[in-house]
Amino acid sequence: MASAHIEIVNPDNLPNEFIWSEIEQVEKEKNRIVVKAEFHKVDDENVKEHFMWAPVNFQRIRRITGYLVGTLDRFNDAKSAEERDRVKHA
Repeated sequence: MASAHIEIVNPDNLPNEFIWSEIEQVEKEKNRIVVKAEFHKVDDENVKEHFMWAPVNFQRIRRITGYLVGTLDRFNDAKSAEERDRVKHA
């Protein structure tokens, strides 16, 4: 899942193999895409890592008569009327 266009901050010149393996691992664990990664050596054995993520596309979800839906395009006339007649809260 690792993207080729990631901004990498690596002032301690850690090995590229380490950097890319950490990015691939965290993308897989979080199921997200990294856009910026920072790596700072804390001591001989520890590295502080900070990741910034690409925005997640979010589709509005509604609950209508017990169903969770994202779009209303497959509703029959009765379901469409139910949605249209609802009280909308601001």
